[in-house]
Amino acid sequence: MKKTTFLGILLLLFTYSLRLSAQTKGFYENVQKKNISKVLDDLNAFATAADYKNYFDLYAEESTFIGTDAAEVWDKKEFMVWAKPYFDKGKAWNFSSLKRNITFSKDGNYAWFDEILDTQMKICRGSGVLEKIGGKWKIRQYVLSATVPNDVIDEVVKIKTPIEDGMILEFKKK
Repeated sequence: MKKTTFLGILLLLFTYSLRLSAQTKGFYENVQKKNISKVLDDLNAFATAADYKNYFDLYAEESTFIGTDAAEVWDKKEFMVWAKPYFDKGKAWNFSSLKRNITFSKDGNYAWFDEILDTQMKICRGSGVLEKIGGKWKIRQYVLSATVPNDVIDEVVKIKTPIEDGMILEFKKK
């Protein structure tokens, strides 16, 4: 009888610890999602306010920005040079997130996001990777994509074809 009671208590404690562990993990992920959302919301707010320093402080030193044009692949320093004239005018760009998804690596040091953005280019998609560096989330890669509704994609392809055929040749030369 004592053995059965002891095993029952052990099973109860094990089940409770598993549930507590899952709750702790869920709480941790929710906190981290809020932290990452703040980074991404701040990124958009700093661009709108043309706050060059704070905007670029959100990027890791070794980071990449990929823009809507196929030729726009910049490391942080190149992106800073490209963006500076826009920030100097007092307003870089104005993006706001309409929907955002965030997932984590198993070790919790990396996070992937994708979001639908309301921009001056209408609906776009932002996606990328953040890394926890020195206790802070930093953007390692940001990809901005212009979205195209399926019902007009054929028209867009016709417009893009002569331009991008020339680009394909340039990329093949490199």
